[in-house]
Amino acid sequence: MQTWRLLELKANDPFVNMAIDEAIFAAHASKQVPSTLRLYQWAPSAASIGKFQNPRNEVNLANCRKLGVSMVRRISGGGTVYHDSQSEITFSVATTNEEIGVTDVSRAYLKVYSGIKDALRILGITADFSEGDETNCPNLTVKGKKISGSAQARKSGTLLHHGTLLLDVELEKMFSIIHVPWATTLEEIVRVAQKRITSLKNELGHMVSVSTAANAVAAGFRNALKIELEPARLSTFEKKTAETLYKEKYSTNDWNLCGKSITG
Repeated sequence: MQTWRLLELKANDPFVNMAIDEAIFAAHASKQVPSTLRLYQWAPSAASIGKFQNPRNEVNLANCRKLGVSMVRRISGGGTVYHDSQSEITFSVATTNEEIGVTDVSRAYLKVYSGIKDALRILGITADFSEGDETNCPNLTVKGKKISGSAQARKSGTLLHHGTLLLDVELEKMFSIIHVPWATTLEEIVRVAQKRITSLKNELGHMVSVSTAANAVAAGFRNALKIELEPARLSTFEKKTAETLYKEKYSTNDWNLCGKSITG
């Protein structure tokens, strides 16, 4: 049985969060650390955009400033995600296809999502895996409504999987941040989103604490991937790399607005 590293739930500045994930990605790619499951939250709330997106087309930057919401570019692909500081858990996985026993991208999504699917089972919710389409990455749904979204990046045989789990959802705030080109009013967006997005609270009828949800995610990964999880801390290499990435990449407009970085 494999032993993975568990980086337990912690809230960070959005730029720090993305710097840490890339540092873990680099450390695993250079075989310095084992496969890693990291759980985290965002303080303050943030919109994260996919690596290749134009934020001016995807995010209402004026509303971000008004609401105190940060905007950060990920190194993973996919679309724009609103991360509420109180109502979401984000998880990242750094591993390889070989370590999770798959041979292609679609099966890697399915394997990682099996951990979240089992976490939802533990919490009393039955979820289904959706393969996504040309405009949407694979995700988990409950009765056809998305409860967990995801995106991946790959380098030197290592994959970095970003995913979310919605504890609650405030659609009005979410879509005052995320730009939806086909809509003419916020009310129109919310009406459509109510049929497409759900949360733990919506499905269970009560709020689930952050700690309860985090424990379920860890247990779900143990069960579904048949691994041990050993709580640990970032290595010295990861800390130094994350500090550099924060200063030179994730806290800069060159990266967040234009996708340009001296660190790659």
